[in-house]
Amino acid sequence: MTADERSDAPAPVAVTARSVAAQAVLRVLRDGAFAAAALSAELERARGLDDRDRALATELLYGTLRVRVALEARLTELAPRGFKDLPVLAELLVAAYQLLSLDRVPAFAAVNAAVSAVGAKRGKRVAGFANAVLRKLAQGEKLVPAEAARLSVAPWLLQALEQSVGELEAAALILPQPEKVVGLRLIGGRPVPEWLAHSAPGRLSPRTRLVQGEGDPRKREGYAEGAFVVQEEGAQAIALALGAREGERILDACAGRGQKASLFAEQVGGAGEVWATDIYPKKLEALQTELERLKLPVPQIRAVDWTVGVGDVPANFDRVLVDAPCTGTGTLRRRPEIASRLEPADPARLSALAETILRQAATRAKSSGRVVFAVCSVLEAECEALVRRVADVLEPAPFDCPELSAALPAQATSFRLGPTRFETDGYFAASFIRR
Repeated sequence: MTADERSDAPAPVAVTARSVAAQAVLRVLRDGAFAAAALSAELERARGLDDRDRALATELLYGTLRVRVALEARLTELAPRGFKDLPVLAELLVAAYQLLSLDRVPAFAAVNAAVSAVGAKRGKRVAGFANAVLRKLAQGEKLVPAEAARLSVAPWLLQALEQSVGELEAAALILPQPEKVVGLRLIGGRPVPEWLAHSAPGRLSPRTRLVQGEGDPRKREGYAEGAFVVQEEGAQAIALALGAREGERILDACAGRGQKASLFAEQVGGAGEVWATDIYPKKLEALQTELERLKLPVPQIRAVDWTVGVGDVPANFDRVLVDAPCTGTGTLRRRPEIASRLEPADPARLSALAETILRQAATRAKSSGRVVFAVCSVLEAECEALVRRVADVLEPAPFDCPELSAALPAQATSFRLGPTRFETDGYFAASFIRR
């Protein structure tokens, strides 16, 4: 190896908030990973980061993804041939976000950190290229957040959002929360941890506490003891909308990791029964672990693909919840990567899938039993359009959920949640009686 080759060899770079964010961005770009999963994995590797740096890594990741198209457009103006090297692109995108959207890091520091990272990965020559591009970029105007976020949403999706919920709600779904707020659901009958005693109550769910600036709640007092569940308030409202009562038999047909099932276990008590099903066994394993942490009765758990049958799930449930797979457009402010992945055919495709699941799961309700359908999408194709298609087997009926009565219109058979009114993610729910 020559002296020049040795000087061009990659050098190790310390783990920082921006390096964690860049690696998570790379996993999203290269592997199609969900941002939350990628970030969680990278933060797990970077255990030495303090809470402040972990928060910065989170902001850098989600901020970069939210305005990615605008960032790439600015970068491409300076390098018209584009960026085929994804590790380099990930570093440049994070640096571009720091330069064009943030003020807390001096421009020279953001440029130097990115150049060092590129040099460590690709050597001196590529680092010099990155340095030239970023120094020119730093001289440009800052991005306008709302305009930059709109650029990262495909025109067909932006139109569908605005047609479904209006321009104001669509804009609120695209932009991040002004302040990072974490929703917690208190478990009834458990002591409230001291750090939560004066936290803000929810706007919808009487069981909610809203916290910010408290770090990861899973590391705080009360979590290991099962005093609360980390659950966004809109998701809590969807679970409450089923209206489960003591002694009833409840089916949670798309149970995921169990936050809603844990509420049902509370509501039905020892005299009731909860069944929780999902297509993914790993989610059901997490569900069991969650119920055990909460010291609640573990439901009957089954892996079921509702698109092909009902498995061995019995009939005659009092209430059935179908929180169906969907485009997830109601969660765009927390999961901005969704906007770049959806195709125009996806809403109709996923709506048809949800309809199949709903029709199958509804057969498990007793005659005149209650069925609630929900999605974390706001697109009309997945919401009201589906309700109309299942009218042959399900009759719309007012919600039967006293805990939400103050927030819902009287005699409502469906409702929407969203950031402009309730400061939640976007959801749709519809209530039925099985014909």
